[in-house]
Amino acid sequence: MEILWLLVPLSLVLVSVIVGALLWAVKSGQFDDLEGPAHRILLDDEDGPCKDDHETRSPRETGAPQTPTQELRMTAKKTRSRTQDPQGFD
Repeated sequence: MEILWLLVPLSLVLVSVIVGALLWAVKSGQFDDLEGPAHRILLDDEDGPCKDDHETRSPRETGAPQTPTQELRMTAKKTRSRTQDPQGFD
């Protein structure tokens, strides 16, 4: 029973630290926009590659897909070329 004199204050300190961290996160805006970054990654980049960066190559030069749709098409082409459709459809 004497251990309770240590555990109760220790647990109160722990709870206060957790509540403080939660309040800090709310005040600093960590929970303002939860869905925006998830949707933004799916949108096409209208500006294209950065004009200031001389080392940047366009996705067309690197062979990388430019949009998620093009990525799916490239994946489908690779899959088709490996499985060779017996009826010859491309």
